[in-house]
Order: sequence, then structure tokens, then C-alpha cells
Amino acid sequence: MKKTIRRFAPVALVLIALATLSFMAKDGVTLRLKPQQGKTYTITSKSNTMMMMEVQGQSMNQSQGMEFRQTFTPKSVTDKEILIETQVDAIKMSMSVMGQKLEYDSEHPEKTSPLLAGQTKDINASVKKLATAKYDALGNVIDALDLDMSQLGAAIIQLPEKDVTKGSKWNFSKEQEVSGSKINVDYTYTVTALTKKSVEVSITGTVKGDTDDISGKYEGTASINPATGMVTNSSLKSNMSMTISQQGFSIPVTMVVNTTVEVK
Repeated sequence: MKKTIRRFAPVALVLIALATLSFMAKDGVTLRLKPQQGKTYTITSKSNTMMMMEVQGQSMNQSQGMEFRQTFTPKSVTDKEILIETQVDAIKMSMSVMGQKLEYDSEHPEKTSPLLAGQTKDINASVKKLATAKYDALGNVIDALDLDMSQLGAAIIQLPEKDVTKGSKWNFSKEQEVSGSKINVDYTYTVTALTKKSVEVSITGTVKGDTDDISGKYEGTASINPATGMVTNSSLKSNMSMTISQQGFSIPVTMVVNTTVEVK
């Protein structure tokens, strides 16, 4: 009897393994926006931008680093809609233009470079300004957010209607403004791994502007918490080319932006 049990033990283990694989292959994850009501979340976004320009045959480079800290609190969460209250708590900026370093810090105004003092009025107005936004369960905006420089879109993305498994893809488009021009980014999310605590995705995107002079692409990765439907962290790189007009000159510009986001 014992020999018979030992003989069939390896077979049983194989059957269990196959059953587990079958279960994992069929078991999808439903992603819905359902943050914890009353909890305050913090978004920390950091970006580094390198801008290359051609001005009258001369090359000019400009680097810029920006850091945002934004909090948001779900005030009402139902199966149909989520009402969120949010504000940008702090903004830091560091620029290097033709060898000159310029700085801005909303929490420490004394550190702001004198040359930027007259140009940060709009940024100052965005800090500590309370605003609300309303989303449906798929992360679609119901009521638009009246808050400049908001980073909420890095935490709340449009989610797929169907369950996702490894290899699943979904697309959505997002309009934003860069250097005064409107651009449309078409994103594709691809699920690369699934666990109980995270849905890992790769991100690709193409950029099209309101004119033929703007084009580019995005690529990166993100982790989505299946319990809340929100992004917990992401890393994204964008590469864009455009032509801007300034003082009668057409200036070709290439921008490379690396952005990381953490949501807690």
C-alpha cells in the first residue's frame, strides 16, 4: 500500500501543478477605481527634462528638474462615481540655461532666483488651491479638475472594462498642453505580470500635436494596485520633437523627459 502511494505521489504533484496553472490562466483581475474613502493619498512626481534647440544655426541646451507633491482625499466612493478633493502641496524647480542655474521652491520662497520672481505667479496660484474632481469606476473624468499643474492623472488612469490577465492590452487617449501647444497622446498598456498586490504593466504611447510640427513617443512601466485601481508607482520616458515660433524665428526643439511617480 505504501509503495502504491509513493508510486502515485509524483503523478499527484504533477496534476496539482497543472491544475494550479490552469486556474492561474483562467483567473483574471477586474480593475476598478475604488480608493479608500476618507484616506489621504500623496503623489510625489519627479521629472528631468533635457531640451535641445537650434537658434540661428547655434545649438542651445536647457535642463530642468521639477518635483511635485500633491495630496488627494476621496470624499465619496460608490460603484458608479468617486468624488475626490485635492491640492498641490509643493513644487520645486531647478533650471540650467546657458550655464546659469535658476531655482524655485514654493515651500522656501527665499530660495527662488530673482530672475524667476516675476514669472512664478501662476505657479504660486496653483499651490494650496483646493479643488475637486469626479470619476467613474473606470477612471473616466465626469467633472473636470480646475487645478493647473495637477498630477492626479499620474495616479488615476483609464481602466479596461474587461478582466485582465498576463498579456492583456488596453488603450486610451489623453490630451495635454506642452509649451502652449495641445498634444494628444495615445497610450497602450500591456500586462506583464500579476500578483495579489500588483498588476505590472508596460506603457507605450505616440504623440501627435495640433500641427504637423509636433510628434513623439512614450515608453515606461507602472504598477497598479488591484484593490484600489490606482497606480502606485511608474517610470516614464518621453521623446518629443516640435517647432516653436519666437520673435519671428522658427526654432526646432527636441525634448527628452524622464518622470517617476510614487503614490502612497
